[in-house]
Amino acid sequence: MIKNAIVSAETLIKIPFHDVDMMRIAWHGHYVKYFEVARCELFDGVGYGYIDMVNSGYSWPVIDLKIRYARPATFEQNVIVISAVVEYENRLKIQYENHDETTGSRLTKGYTVQVAVDMKSNDMCFASPQRLLDKLGV
Repeated sequence: MIKNAIVSAETLIKIPFHDVDMMRIAWHGHYVKYFEVARCELFDGVGYGYIDMVNSGYSWPVIDLKIRYARPATFEQNVIVISAVVEYENRLKIQYENHDETTGSRLTKGYTVQVAVDMKSNDMCFASPQRLLDKLGV
């Protein structure tokens, strides 16, 4: 599990054919998509999915992303993506770990950073909105 997690979720992804190259290895750029799928499930789980974010008046663009690759994901492999909010006060930092479902071995780890943007003024917020804090239970 991810240390310092405020909330976390696990998402199962089966690597599809259209994500792999001729060696049956998932293209490195698809890991961003796997993180996104996990992030959606994480926030849906606390009741603050993308529709809720928009309805609360904020967008949350990704401003930073890092991925560290240890082992490749391969065609039809079941991958557990663990996602966890580890920072929330001035920005959202979500950490991710991808593990093989069968062996538990780590394939990748990484993080994304998002900031709240007021959708009316298009200004970046320097503190996370109360609505997010309420949903995270902090």
